[in-house]
Amino acid sequence: MDRKIPRTMSTQHPDNATLPQWVSGNIIQGDAEVDEAYFAYNDLGCMEVMWDAEGKDVDTRVVRKLLEKYGEFFKEKVLGEDVFLTYRIPNPAVERVERKILLESLVNIPVAHDIATAFYQREVSPIFEVILPLTTCGEDIIGLREYYEKAIAGVEDIPLCGSEKVEDWIGSFKPKTIEVIPLIEDFASLLKVDEILKPYISNAKPEYMRVFLARSDPALNYGLVCALTLCKIALSKLKLLENSMNVEIYPIIGVGTMPFRGHLNPGNLVNFLDEYKGVYTVTIQSALKYDYPLEDVKQTVNTLNEKLPYREQRIIEPSEEEVLRQIIAKFMERYQKVIESLAPLINSVARYVPQRRARKLHIGLFGYSRSVGHVSLPRAIPFACALYTLGIPPEFIGLGALNDLSEAEWDALKKCYENFEHDLESVAGFVSWRNLNMLADMYPAIAKMVNSKEDKMRIAIGSILTDLNVVEGSFSLKLGPRSLSQRKYENVINDFLIAFLEKNPEEAENRLLEAAKIRKCLG
Repeated sequence: MDRKIPRTMSTQHPDNATLPQWVSGNIIQGDAEVDEAYFAYNDLGCMEVMWDAEGKDVDTRVVRKLLEKYGEFFKEKVLGEDVFLTYRIPNPAVERVERKILLESLVNIPVAHDIATAFYQREVSPIFEVILPLTTCGEDIIGLREYYEKAIAGVEDIPLCGSEKVEDWIGSFKPKTIEVIPLIEDFASLLKVDEILKPYISNAKPEYMRVFLARSDPALNYGLVCALTLCKIALSKLKLLENSMNVEIYPIIGVGTMPFRGHLNPGNLVNFLDEYKGVYTVTIQSALKYDYPLEDVKQTVNTLNEKLPYREQRIIEPSEEEVLRQIIAKFMERYQKVIESLAPLINSVARYVPQRRARKLHIGLFGYSRSVGHVSLPRAIPFACALYTLGIPPEFIGLGALNDLSEAEWDALKKCYENFEHDLESVAGFVSWRNLNMLADMYPAIAKMVNSKEDKMRIAIGSILTDLNVVEGSFSLKLGPRSLSQRKYENVINDFLIAFLEKNPEEAENRLLEAAKIRKCLG
């Protein structure tokens, strides 16, 4: 296949605590995001940029602006052949209010083709792939591709006056088709990713497929262990599907810098590559780009470009998958009970998380069966930030379920999650017993303050304390600050909690951001 598959995809996820020097104000938006795309290509060496129209406004003239402003670079690196720009669009089945932004994004694909063709003096399609979030069935992907072919590219055949057609009036529409990258995010879809793709592969007969597996939303919805395990099961199913349908499949994984959201950072690169074998493309999110030294980021991107995919993913046999599903059920039940009870406190703290992108309101996937109710939570980044700032790293929530595992389940978990203990150790110093003791002592006042029930708050805090004690016993880990930096961090988040309880918003926001900078990410 002639197509170059990108290994590194720069994204606009707003998880950075530190702002880049070239941004004016506190939010990266407008032309700054165009400049950021060039920075990702030129300075960092990223092979792809995700242009995100899901839940935020983006510049639809990005290709024109890139070629006009950075023409010398793009003469050497052809957009759409050497480096890539990929839209993430709203899913019209889910984002009901924003669904027509899909049309705006798709119609700009042939516009970008015309601009690039004029720039390069030959046929070039700078955008030919789109990412469809929240994909749950094959019809989602088939419908999007067919809509583009019939309603965007196919519009050129519509007759106007007499024998004249649209093509005669405003020119042809190219490319004639697009590749759709399904973004698989929820529990059921990750477990049946192969069933989702089969109808599309049979219908479109693509030479290859890129499939995007989420890590952040599954972590928010189901907890660390479940998110990692679901991802491994999905990767195994993709490999089996590739073999059975004779189509190349190139998995993408969306990861942040902390273990809860994937653990891709310069200090964990070797472990990351070993954990996510078989992945072809990884996201380079904002915290990695701006909270670490530039040279470290460049070296990380370069290593990923050279080494991905790192070995083949391990095939999970049906009997092993059944054991892993049992593990998921145990961890998910405990995690969700705690999060449901803690939701009012998490939402209250998340209001102090600074915006880094001009995002619109978004309701995430998090939800329970009707028998246990339903809660709304912030996006994964402010969700995680709130918990880190409270001194409760979200990695540990629900891990009391370790005590419920059989010997066979323990063995299966260790085999699946190779760096489990290492990941927990890397965030052990962010646990604050001082904050937890304060929450335990003051839970009646806190419950009243965040409009929660006292019993729910008391039980949730008690469950978290149990989770932490189980981790210490299971792994012989000492949780809590050890280094001077970690002790300073605990002082900062303790000051945050006091400011939060005293209803001092300016002090609370300052301390939250100070802690995030020590952590090197918001969440």
